[in-house]
Amino acid sequence: MAKSNKKYTFTSESVTEGHPDKVCDQISDGILDAALTDDPKSRVAIETLVTTGLVVVAGEMTTSTYIDVPKVVRGIIKDIGYTDPTIGFDWENCAVVTSIDAQSPDISQGVSAGQGLFKEQGAGDQGMMFGYATNETPEYLPLPIVLAHKLTQTLAAVRKSGQLAWLRPDGKSQVSVDYADGQPQRVATVVVSTQHTAEVEHDEIEKEIIEKVVKPVCGQWLDKDTKYYINPTGKFIIGGPHGDTGVTGRKIIVDTYGGHGSHGGGAFSGKDPSKVDRSAAYMARYIAKNIVASGVASQCEVQLAYAIGVADPISILVNTEGTAKVDEGKIEQVVREVFPLKPAGIIEHLKLLRPIYRKTTCYGHFGRNDADFTWEKTDKADELKKALGL
Repeated sequence: MAKSNKKYTFTSESVTEGHPDKVCDQISDGILDAALTDDPKSRVAIETLVTTGLVVVAGEMTTSTYIDVPKVVRGIIKDIGYTDPTIGFDWENCAVVTSIDAQSPDISQGVSAGQGLFKEQGAGDQGMMFGYATNETPEYLPLPIVLAHKLTQTLAAVRKSGQLAWLRPDGKSQVSVDYADGQPQRVATVVVSTQHTAEVEHDEIEKEIIEKVVKPVCGQWLDKDTKYYINPTGKFIIGGPHGDTGVTGRKIIVDTYGGHGSHGGGAFSGKDPSKVDRSAAYMARYIAKNIVASGVASQCEVQLAYAIGVADPISILVNTEGTAKVDEGKIEQVVREVFPLKPAGIIEHLKLLRPIYRKTTCYGHFGRNDADFTWEKTDKADELKKALGL
């Protein structure tokens, strides 16, 4: 979304690690991590579905290591907090069904150096990927998605610590922020829906969530007119995979920028970094963040596009919504010079052949203060400024 002089309200959402779709993302990336731990060259494209008492894992994987898939699945479900069989889904009693084949040789030859039509490692699929950054928060992300993620993180923290013992793993947040002159002014509305035990009353849930979750996170942005909707249906006892089927890759806006900017054609989880859906999206964020961190622009969206089996991107687009200090065409030219954009170069530069992916799945792939999230570094900002003559 372009920053403008008009007043507007923008809303973003997040979900907890116990949300059914996020259970699936964690399982898919947990299996990816298990493969990369012993065989960094593993090719993985895993999808997961969860519902009442059932986990289905399917997809393609070529690896030299052995993975006990049911053990990985059950360990993740236990870590999330689904340990009570009375709620319809738990780590010990759920069935785990698997259907996993090897990667198609037709795809493999396109992403393996020297095997396809081209000598270099090509992109694992066609598609366009987007990266976005803005200087409105220290995370270089829009405020609504930053606050939404912090709410769900805090919701999980007070559950796991026992501070609010009646909480259960499933939950969601939504934050609406009023803007003026392109800058956040206040939080207009906060929505939190959280799974809970049967005995707790709605009034207590509302009071405790506002005091122990909402105010600690959003405090400076709240005012007397802020509206709160806490479990607005009245109760949320049936939740998790028992209440709603989950599938890998259904929370792509939660994973990225909360609705700001554009989104590419693919999700991230369950895919090894030969899939540019993931690796090039991380690189696009890295580029956009460094552009903003350099002071060249106050916001930036980067699009990269690839053809399957081809190493070089077929297009690069930099859009700063008129905030750039130099011509955007020049920025695009410098991006080609400063950043590695071929799949092999992206993987090497961002160190993507490591088992780091399960922890990317919850609370956003971007804006996190974690050394393993190499795409969040701003180490190219000075080089960009120099190359652009600033």
